[in-house]
Amino acid sequence: MSVVLTEWSGCVLRITLNRPDVRNAFDEEVIAALISVAKDAAADPGLRAIVLAGSGQSFCAGADLAWMTKAIAYTREENRRDAEDLARMLELLDTLPVPLIARVHGAALGGGAGLVAVSDIAVAADDTVFGFTETKLGIIPAVISPYVLGKVGSSAARELFLTGARFTAKRARRIGLVHRVVSKSQLDDTVDEYLREIFTSGPHAVSATKGLLREIRGSRSEDVIGLTTTRIADQRISPEGQEGMHAFLQKRKPNWIP
Repeated sequence: MSVVLTEWSGCVLRITLNRPDVRNAFDEEVIAALISVAKDAAADPGLRAIVLAGSGQSFCAGADLAWMTKAIAYTREENRRDAEDLARMLELLDTLPVPLIARVHGAALGGGAGLVAVSDIAVAADDTVFGFTETKLGIIPAVISPYVLGKVGSSAARELFLTGARFTAKRARRIGLVHRVVSKSQLDDTVDEYLREIFTSGPHAVSATKGLLREIRGSRSEDVIGLTTTRIADQRISPEGQEGMHAFLQKRKPNWIP
C-alpha cells in the first residue's frame, strides 16, 4: 500500500497522506514519497494547483512513534541527516510553482501543523485540533519554525511553541495558520471554491507571485523596491500580462479561463 496517494483531476494534483491507522504520521517513507511527488509536480507544465489531504480520521498527527523510537538511538549526525530530509521535503512543498491547498481535518500536530504552515491556502474542519507539540516530547519545532513564523508571527509562535499546547481551528484561523474554517461536510466545496478562483488568474502570474513572495521574505528592506519593480515590469510585458490587461480593457475573459 502506498503511503502517499496521487490523483489527477484535470490540471489539479490531489495528494493524500495514506497511513490512516497511525493518523497519517510521518516517517522516512512518507517524507521520501512527498519529496518525489513534489519534484515531479514542480516539473509538470500543465499543473495549476495541488490539494494536500489526509485519509481516515486525521490530516496528520506528526511524527510516527516507530520512527521516533528508532531516532532515540540515532547519533547526532544521523539525527541531522534525518532532519535534513524533512527540511528538504518542506522546502520542495514551499517552492512549488503553483498554489498548495491544505484540506485539514481531525488533527494537525507537530510536523502535520508544519504542513499546514507550508501550504499557501489552508481550509480546516471546525473540529480540527492543532498543536506544535514538540516541546511536550522534549524536542523542538526547529525545521517547521521558518514556515510557522511566516504564517502566525512571533507572538503566537512564542506562546504555542513554548507551551506545546493544542488549540482549536477557530484559534488557528485567528492567528492566520488557516484561512477558512468550515464544517467537515463543506471541506471539499470550500477547496473547490478556491480552485475556481485560482483558475480565473493567469497561471504564470500566480507562479511568479509565489516566487516573488519567497524572494521578499528573504530580502533586506532596501532590496525590495528593486525586486518588486523588476518583477511587475517583467510580468506586464509578458504574453500573459498583455493578454490579461487587454481582456480587462476589452471586457472579456482572458484566454486562460476555461
